[in-house]
Amino acid sequence: MPIVKRKRNFFDTLLILSRKMAPNQLMILLSIIIGLLGGMVAVIMKNVVYYLRQLLTGGFSIDYSNIQYAIYPAIGILLTIIFVKYILRHEVRDGIPNVLYAISKQHGIIKKHNMFSSIISSALTVSFGGSVGLEGPTVVTGAAYGSNLAKMLGLNYKQVVSILGFASAAAMSAIFKAPIAAIVFALEVILFDMTMTALVPLLLSSIVAALTSYFFLGQDVLYPFEVKYHFDMNETIYYIGLGIFSALVSVYFIKTYVFTGKLFDRLKGWGWKLLIGGTALGLLIFLFPSLYGEGYEDINEALRGNMSFVFHESMFYGFRDNVAIGLVLLFGILVLKVVATSITFRAGGVGGIFAPTLFIGAMTGLFFAQVLNHLGITNLPVSNYALVGMAGLLAGVVHAPLTAIFLIAEITGGYELFLPIMLVATISYGITNLLSPKSIYTIQLANRGEYITHNKDQAVLTMMDVSGLVEHNFSIVPPNATLGDLVKIIADSTRNLYPVVDEEHNFYGLIFLDQIRHIMFKPKLYDTSVRDLMFMPSNVVNWNDDMETVASKFQKSGKYNLVVLKDGKYEGFVSRANVFSKYRQLLKDFSEE
Repeated sequence: MPIVKRKRNFFDTLLILSRKMAPNQLMILLSIIIGLLGGMVAVIMKNVVYYLRQLLTGGFSIDYSNIQYAIYPAIGILLTIIFVKYILRHEVRDGIPNVLYAISKQHGIIKKHNMFSSIISSALTVSFGGSVGLEGPTVVTGAAYGSNLAKMLGLNYKQVVSILGFASAAAMSAIFKAPIAAIVFALEVILFDMTMTALVPLLLSSIVAALTSYFFLGQDVLYPFEVKYHFDMNETIYYIGLGIFSALVSVYFIKTYVFTGKLFDRLKGWGWKLLIGGTALGLLIFLFPSLYGEGYEDINEALRGNMSFVFHESMFYGFRDNVAIGLVLLFGILVLKVVATSITFRAGGVGGIFAPTLFIGAMTGLFFAQVLNHLGITNLPVSNYALVGMAGLLAGVVHAPLTAIFLIAEITGGYELFLPIMLVATISYGITNLLSPKSIYTIQLANRGEYITHNKDQAVLTMMDVSGLVEHNFSIVPPNATLGDLVKIIADSTRNLYPVVDEEHNFYGLIFLDQIRHIMFKPKLYDTSVRDLMFMPSNVVNWNDDMETVASKFQKSGKYNLVVLKDGKYEGFVSRANVFSKYRQLLKDFSEE
């Protein structure tokens, strides 16, 4: 019978090439592939959401309130929940935090379903009015392709993390048409130990993604902006004021996001979360239609210095000529966009933080300048302040000032306002960092010990886990045993440490061999209960302790072995030697070229 040769597919060819190419050459090739994939993901997501939204809201009238705004968001979140819970049956984590979690706790591996699940779930959420963006899902989708490609090729940890950085840069570059800002974002948020060998692939990935986006979506900047009024030194004090105001709004955003998370965690079952969250979100969008979806159109209106959008498609349209009411509505939109975005996530929606942050930033700058002008204090170019406000909010909320500076200049074409952009972004970031040291992406990861930082020592400790270091080969002593029973156990053991544990794994204490050596050869004392010989250690490791806490306990106690408890039950021991050995190995992997 003739042997039929299977035709090589793309992955077979790539696998063969990966074995023949030098590592640097392979990373360059992969960066080009990932750039193309990231670009295509962004194009698909943009088009899907655009056409779905047109289908849903294309016929809405500008001069009266549309009741569909009260209904659509809940429908979109319900469809998202049905897809995630009953079709996909896997958790869909928030976009960029998902990538950061994969780096810190999953060795850079992102589950395969993320190659399509974030596209579908975020498209449903945003198209139907969920007050979130597409950039986070785009980043995690591109990163999922890169992660699984790296896994298939058997790349080491350092290479996998680099691939995630390339994919994140590609997604940001394509969706915002901002290749420079995308590189800065990858360096500032994703790649914590960047080497020069990864720089060229990073550049290529961003360039290829941007070219792909240009080919399908055109070369226009995302937010067209014409600088009619150049930076005036006399306005410096007002830009400083905007930086402070942006910081306060940023802190409000972060705190509200965390607070709503705690609030919705008290609700049992997704049904209540959907009912309460969907109803609240629908009501907010019905009252303020500008809160619908990403809000790109309204941002462009703000960048033109136009405030009329606050009245469009709402019950307040009849007041469109009243500036004071317009300012009140604008402030309401600024404040409630934060609430709407937080509720969208908590009710079960999927999306990104970048777009809402840019929206709130534009509204912050517009409101700040309009109020000062309306009060007759000064006469500021409101469009400039709307643009600069975007940088202020992005720097504060995401804790990425460099990304904010380059992204806003790049997506608007507002390079001539680079100095005020830098000023406001720096002030906003500095103050926000003092009041809220963790960004909106990292605050919850940090609380769970899952956030990897730029500090290499802390980064390596974050990648370690107690469960992977527990040793179980310790001889257990029953709590009702005697010294005679203990001597028999010692005779068959090579350890000098004995945990006293019952059949249900309840932990009672420890016995050190050195502490009983002086009596173990005295048969007259063999009836002595082990309860009289054991002691309760002052330092124990809990199953959920992060490794920084474990390292601290070793340092404070001076012990070489610490008992590990899980919900009060005995699990084993973790040793100083094993922790150090694992640390050294991960440090080597982390720093490997």
